[in-house]
Amino acid sequence: MNTRRKETNWSWSSALIGAASATAAAAIILGKPRDPTFHLVSITLNSFKLNLPVVDAELILTVHVTNPNLVPIDYSSTVMSIFYDGSLVGSAQVHAGSQPPKSCQLLQLPARLDGLELVSHHATRFLSDLAQREMVMDATVDIAGHAKLLWWAHKFNVHVESHIVVDPVFLDVIDQENRSQLDLIVA
Repeated sequence: MNTRRKETNWSWSSALIGAASATAAAAIILGKPRDPTFHLVSITLNSFKLNLPVVDAELILTVHVTNPNLVPIDYSSTVMSIFYDGSLVGSAQVHAGSQPPKSCQLLQLPARLDGLELVSHHATRFLSDLAQREMVMDATVDIAGHAKLLWWAHKFNVHVESHIVVDPVFLDVIDQENRSQLDLIVA
C-alpha cells in the first residue's frame, strides 16, 4: 500500500498577514463612524420677561444625545439657532464637553427666545398657533470636535437639523424629527 502524504507549505508570515487583514476588515466594519442621535426631551421655562408689548423667554432645553460609536468624543462649545416661520427667533448655548463610547447623556441647554421677533413679524401666525396649541419650530447646530482612539484623533463636524412641534401654552414637545450628518475631516 502506497499512501502519499501531501505536504502543505505553512508559514507564520502568511498566517500573520491573514490575521492582520481579518482584524483590519473587522475594525473598518465595526468602527465605521455613525451619526449621533439627538432627541429633545423637555422644555422648561426659566424666566419670563414682560416688556410690553414684547415678551422674552429664557428656557432650558433638555436634549438626549447618543454616541453610537466605539470611541469617545470631545466637542467644542457652539450655539444652536432656533427658527420660527423661517426667521431666527432665538438661540441655545451648547457647552463644550465629552461623551464616552456607546453612551447616552442628557444635556441642559440654556436658550433665549426673542419675543420682539415673534410679535413684530409673526404676530398673526403666533396667535393662531397659540389658539391651536401647536407651534412648529426648527433648530440647527453645527458641532465640531474630535474622536480619539489611543494616540489617533480625527476631527469631525456634525450638522443637526431639528423640526419640532410644541404646545406653546404648556411647553410640551408634541412631535419632532431630527436629522444629523457626521463628516470626518481627514487631514
